[in-house]
Formats: sequence, structure tokens, C-alpha cells
Amino acid sequence: MNLNFLLIKTGACASKGAPWLGLSVLLLAGFVTIFDLFVVNVAIPSMQASLGASFAQIGFIVAGYELAFGVLLITGGRLGDLFGRRRLFIVGMAGFTLASALCGLAPSADFLVGARVLQGLAAALLFPQVYASIRVNFNGDDSRRAFALLGMTLGLAAIMGQILGGWLVHADLFGLGWRSIFLINVPICLFAMGAARFIPESRAPRRPTLDWVGVVLVSSGLTLLLVPMIEGPGYDWPAWSLWSLGTAVALLVVFYRHQEQRRIAGHQPLVDMRLLGQRRFALGVLLVLLIYSTSSSFFLCFALLVQSGLGLDPFMAGAIFAPCSVGFVMTSLAAPRMVARWGTRAIAMGALVYSVSMGLLIAQVWMAGAELEPMRLIPALIVVGAGQGFIMTPLLNLLLGFVEESQAGMASGVIATVQQIGAALGVAVVGILFGAALIGDHDTTARAGEYASAFVAGMLYNLGAAVLVFVLLTILAKTQRATR
Repeated sequence: MNLNFLLIKTGACASKGAPWLGLSVLLLAGFVTIFDLFVVNVAIPSMQASLGASFAQIGFIVAGYELAFGVLLITGGRLGDLFGRRRLFIVGMAGFTLASALCGLAPSADFLVGARVLQGLAAALLFPQVYASIRVNFNGDDSRRAFALLGMTLGLAAIMGQILGGWLVHADLFGLGWRSIFLINVPICLFAMGAARFIPESRAPRRPTLDWVGVVLVSSGLTLLLVPMIEGPGYDWPAWSLWSLGTAVALLVVFYRHQEQRRIAGHQPLVDMRLLGQRRFALGVLLVLLIYSTSSSFFLCFALLVQSGLGLDPFMAGAIFAPCSVGFVMTSLAAPRMVARWGTRAIAMGALVYSVSMGLLIAQVWMAGAELEPMRLIPALIVVGAGQGFIMTPLLNLLLGFVEESQAGMASGVIATVQQIGAALGVAVVGILFGAALIGDHDTTARAGEYASAFVAGMLYNLGAAVLVFVLLTILAKTQRATR
């Protein structure tokens, strides 16, 4: 009897502790998938020299992961609902491990492009399970703390992609050079697969069949939307890019109608369009689109400024991002308490801080021009990171809190997809503005001033988007107070 009591008590304790142990594994998975979105930026020159890659191939090495990641995220979320989120987590992690090894061992640029696409596909299976598993296994204050840790982890992954990636390339460990940024994933992912047993299994209450027609429509539509957004600016928007955008819009309209027809007919759609019809959720999706577009484009523009413009090596260029991480971590830890006390108004104040700090950073670079000294940007970078942490950390929990638990997988897939679309949108718009400013001479002094001007031009989009995020969050806060 005492032994049975001990077994029951031990089992209960393990069950109670398992979600938090599982959270550490989920955070690790979220880290590596976002890390690989950003880490290639600091390794591009080494890849080009090692593989003899053309500029077009380099573009697809960067974009292939993001494209594959973005177009199948909704499908990945629904597969987790259907077959079990822990099971899809393990499958996705296994694929990510294999793809990372193939990237690190790639003998040619074309092989690396293919491996990056495979890596993105695996991430699309893996990443939605992180959001959904947290949503269904944590409630109340625990949910806020868990999503705060997730937001902080994803932000740090983006920053560490620059810092750690720059160090790995510069250190040239074992003569691996840029290959180490991919091979480092292999032992980490193998550990995560072994520790996945701590993640409680969960799936949607209903087990519908997957809408494969919807999968094809949305995947094709998003592919045709994202490819010209990323590649079109570099070729001055050729005719094919405009046709692609038009076709993408048509396919997404067909997808919308197909989903509504399935719902009306009593079949489970891939995306319940009534979800996007919820005003607060739709507004939250727009906020995610905007804020993630500023994050990705900021990292890209700043990397170009300090490496190509100011001539810093990969490690020093990556280390410049460290002040962002300080501000990000500080506000990420404080955000849950602030939001619990002041609600959405606290996030709006974070957006205001982000807007003002972005404006000050732009002004500082503009005034310094060719004489810019990167170390003098540290105070502004700390505040920029703080603003990002105060928005990104609580925004995910706020948005998923608008939906029912049964819609968690679907909602997480939509949110994660919008993050990638936002990243592509920001890079495309900023790329146009940044590239248009690079028209000067190419001696060292002129290049530094030219890149400073290009940074200012590109970041004007970020400033406008940050201000719009502040306005929308203010509207959302007023709406929430009015409904209470």
C-alpha cells in the first residue's frame, strides 16, 4: 500500500513537473530554428568564396530556408493537431538534424540551396508545435511566463545568429569555416529529440482529415508571393515577378473560398476563416506582420552597414549586436509583470520606446555619415533591443489568448506564417530603399558614407512600421477596455 502511494505520488510529481521540463526542450527547438534564419547573414562572404557561388545562388541560400519555412507552417500546425504535437516535434527535429548535416557537408552551392530548403521544410513541421504545446499545457500566469521565455528565446536566437555565427566563422574551428554554423545544430538537435519525452503529448479534440487541396493552394500562393518579394527587387521587378504576385493573389482568393466551402459543408478546413474574422485576432496578426518585418530588416541593414560599409570582420560585426541582447533580456523579463498590471497599454508603451529609439538611431547614423564609429551606437542599440523585447515577448501570448484551445494549432500556424511573410516583406521593402541609396563611388571613405545613407533610407520603413504598431496597440488597448 505504501509502495502504491509512493508510485502515485511520484507519478503526480512527474506529471506536474513535466510541462516545465518540456518547455526547456521546446525553447531549445525554437532557438535553433530562428537561429538558422539569421546566422547565414554573417557567413555569406565565406560561402561565396568557398563554393564559388553566384549572387543568385547566395540569394536562394538565404531565401530558400525562409520560403520553405513560411509556406508550410500552417500545414505543420494542422498536422500537429491531427497526429500529435510531440510526435510531429520529433519528426520535424529529425528532419532538421539531417538537413543541418547536409548543409554543413554541402559540396556545391546548388546542393546547399537544396539542403536549406529541406531544413526549412523540417522547421515548418517543428516550429508550430512549440507554440501550440505551450498554449495547451500552460494556463494563466504560467502561460504568461512560458510565452515570455519563448519570446525572449526567439529574440535572443536572432541576435545570437549574428554574434555566435560571426564568432564561429571567424574562429574557423577545425578548419570548418562557415560549415560550423550548420554542423553545430546536429548534437543540439539529437539532444532535443532524446529529451522530447518530457513534452506532454497533445492533439486537437477532433481528428479531421487534412485538407490537401487547401495545402496545395496556400503553399503555392505563398510561394508565388514570397519569391518575387525577396528576389524581385534585385532584378528591378521584372515581368515574371509581377505575374507571380498577381497569380499569388488569385490563388489565395481561391484558397479563402475553398476553406469557406469546406466549413459550410461541415468539413474541417485547413484554416477556419472565422478566426481571421475575429477583430482582435486579425489586428494582432497585423501587429505580428509589422513588428517582425522591422526585426529582420533591421538585422540585415545593420549587418550590411558594419560589414560592407565599415569593414568589420564577422566576429566584430556580430558582437556589435550584443547591446541589443542586453536591452531585450531586461524587458523580456519585466514584460509579463508590466502587462499583468497595465494590460495592452504596457505593450503600447514598449512600441513607443521602440519607435523613439529607432528614430534616434537613424538620426545618429545620418549625422555621423562616413565618420560613424559603431561603438557610439551602443546606447541606442540597448534601447532598440529593449523596445523589441517589450513588444515581442508579450504579444504572442496576447494574440493566442484571443482564441480557444481547440484552435491553438491552427492559430499558431497562422501566426508563425505571418512572421515569415513579415520578415520577407520587411527585407523586400528595405532592400529597395537600401539598394537605391548605393550609387556612390567605391573607395573606402565614400563606401562608408554611402552605406550610412543607405541604412538611413532603409530604416525609414522600420520607423514608419514601428509608429504604426504603436498606434494599433493603442487602439487595441482602448477596444479591450471598452469591452470590459
